[in-house]
Amino acid sequence: MADEKEKQEQKEGELQIPDTLPLLPIRDIVIFPFMIVPLFVGREKSINAVDLALTRERLVFMATQKDISDEEPAPKDLYQTGTVGMVMRMLKLPDGRVKILIQGLSRAVIKEYVREKPGYIVSLEKIKETPMLQPGLEVEAMMRNIREQLEKLASLGRTISPEIMMIIETVNEPGRLADIVAANLGLTVEAAQTILETMDSLKRLEKVNEYLVKELQVANMQAKIQSQAKEEMDKSQREYYLREQMRAIKSELGELEEVTEEIDEIRKKIKKAKMPPDVEKEAVKQADRLEAMHPDAAESAIIRTYLDWLVDLPWSKSTKDTLDIKKAKTVLDEDHYNLEKIKERILEYLAVRKLHQKSKGPILCFVGPPGVGKTSLGRSIARAMGRKFVRISLGGIKDEAEIRGHRRTYVGALPGRIIQGIKQAGTNNPVFMMDEIDKIGTDFRGDPSSALLEVLDPEQNYAFSDHYLNLPFDLSKVMFITTANLLDPIPDALKDRMEVLELTGYTEEEKLEIVKKFIIDRQLAENGLNKQLIGIADDAVKKVISQYTKEAGLRNLEREIASICRKVARKVAEGEKEPTAVTAKTVEEYLGVPKFIPETEQEEDEIGVATGLAWTPVGGEILYVEATTMKGKGSLTLTGHLGDVMKESAHAALSYARSRTKALGLADDFYKELDIHIHVPAGAIPKDGPSAGVTMATALISTLVRIPVSKDVAMTGEITLLGRVLPIGGVKEKALAAMRAKIGTLILPERNKKDIEEIPKAIREKLNFVFVKHMDDVLKIALKKKVKAVKKPLRPLGKRIAAAAR
Repeated sequence: MADEKEKQEQKEGELQIPDTLPLLPIRDIVIFPFMIVPLFVGREKSINAVDLALTRERLVFMATQKDISDEEPAPKDLYQTGTVGMVMRMLKLPDGRVKILIQGLSRAVIKEYVREKPGYIVSLEKIKETPMLQPGLEVEAMMRNIREQLEKLASLGRTISPEIMMIIETVNEPGRLADIVAANLGLTVEAAQTILETMDSLKRLEKVNEYLVKELQVANMQAKIQSQAKEEMDKSQREYYLREQMRAIKSELGELEEVTEEIDEIRKKIKKAKMPPDVEKEAVKQADRLEAMHPDAAESAIIRTYLDWLVDLPWSKSTKDTLDIKKAKTVLDEDHYNLEKIKERILEYLAVRKLHQKSKGPILCFVGPPGVGKTSLGRSIARAMGRKFVRISLGGIKDEAEIRGHRRTYVGALPGRIIQGIKQAGTNNPVFMMDEIDKIGTDFRGDPSSALLEVLDPEQNYAFSDHYLNLPFDLSKVMFITTANLLDPIPDALKDRMEVLELTGYTEEEKLEIVKKFIIDRQLAENGLNKQLIGIADDAVKKVISQYTKEAGLRNLEREIASICRKVARKVAEGEKEPTAVTAKTVEEYLGVPKFIPETEQEEDEIGVATGLAWTPVGGEILYVEATTMKGKGSLTLTGHLGDVMKESAHAALSYARSRTKALGLADDFYKELDIHIHVPAGAIPKDGPSAGVTMATALISTLVRIPVSKDVAMTGEITLLGRVLPIGGVKEKALAAMRAKIGTLILPERNKKDIEEIPKAIREKLNFVFVKHMDDVLKIALKKKVKAVKKPLRPLGKRIAAAAR
């Protein structure tokens, strides 16, 4: 008895663990006591921990990381409970890493981190486990159950070494048994750490038993699935063999198979489709292949689908165009107000078709802001011509296969959207609209815009080849219409193939007519009203247009009209029988306070304030340019959120003024003692463009010569250093803005005289258009000749007043 006690004390002395040990962070594994594992150590702190352990009885403390991807784990990133282990062997590898063989000895818990650099050293609380020399019946039963379940798990295919199975048979201590089983179950880090942190040996054994039961259930299910898969495979092979036998028997008996009837039906459809000779030859060839193929072969389904597409396409089916020009014009006028250029182009095409039956379809591109009626115009064109209408959206498309289709080798392959649209229309000459052509994307799957080059080229699309069909299809009879908000994003090669027609937006007067003729009637019908229940006055519509919407199109305007109709519909539904009259005064009751306040008119002629005109996507706007001078050192300040082009226009205006000092009555060095400030309200709105050059020059010269600018004159045009006035765009929109601001005279560049024809006649009669070639002409018109009151100017500007008065 004394000898056994002495041996026990000696053993405890051999396993005595210091209070502090180097910490070795490990990942993706939890090491249990009595477990021997090889580890590869590569991090600098970990290598330092191993080196330090070799100097301290080869002992090291191992704690598992919470996140395996963390290369530099902090103390909070490590579990507090770990295992003290002994480094049994170490081998330094050529790549700088270290391979160690380590054995777990006992559990321990980190009390505190004594040191963090160059490696962690931790103070430990050692966990002593009291061995259970004589386990009770319940514990013994649980241990036997665990051994049996582990054997079943091994029999179901789980890899457990025979040595482990032998060790388990000889272990009688519950805690140690639990550790050995847990180390060989392949548990997750979280589950294994839970077992490691369970200090009570009986509770630990219970948890291991629970995990073992779960793993056994999973293994049983895997075995069942594998068995079913094998049975299905055997069944398929058996069915294939029997089917081949049945086919041979039916062939001997001369019975007609269903496949033969299906093939005969396909052959009839091929003849009925009236395909071109090359296409019909390919279709017959594929039908012959299908007939010779086993019905259950994988490729037979692909050939069936391919033949279905071939026979369903309208190879020779066309609709007859309505060539009555007057009737077509009536249909277009019924659906859309104004848009004379586009209507004229469609009628021209119908006239050519009437005279030349084989003329190719035009490829039009409608460009304009949202809501101006590009898509609905396509429907009207189809109705006017008596053709089918197909629409696809190209916005966001990045895959070339969306246009050309997928090759039949791919699973789930289909033709491109062009061929799909033709099949949907059921004719080979529909009106085919492709929306948002300016929003096509590009990535590694190809460039859809390049694929469209063949589709939209009349010289090539008579033999358009879709990757799926791999046969030519004639698209020359199709009338393609594309739409875009902007021209710039469209590639030049694609733009060159289309006839561009711009829809610049509607004027206030045009919007009023459209609301009266189309929108009000449509919204009354959609909201269950009629003209006996509601009347919307013209002044109310004008107020909605100018103060509740700010757009080139009509979408928001229709929403506001719909909002008024809904509120009136509610009144009617609540029992009100009196008709509702909506006027300019009552609009705010239905729509709330105005969202947009129009620019106020100038009350009087002012020095240094000129009225310019700007183009925006939602129409024209007036733009006031203010200029002032003060004592200084010759600096030029520009404010109002101006872009680079407008800033350059301001510098050009100043250079022009300096070059014309004698003509303007200014001193040659006037700018040296002056600071000039040019401002364009409102400062929060970004502004850019060249057309403000003449306006900036006029405002600047006005403040220099102290002569006011006429408030009844608006101007637009680009200026050069020599004072030449260059042409600009957006004349129609700018003229409308001038008319809304009640301006009588509009100064335009001489080379914009041709654009006046685009302005409606009613507006041309209300405005006085003055065309100029030079900045001197602008000043003669814009600056007042007589000065009612001139304040005493700052020197050295005194000399110029007399000259300006002359």
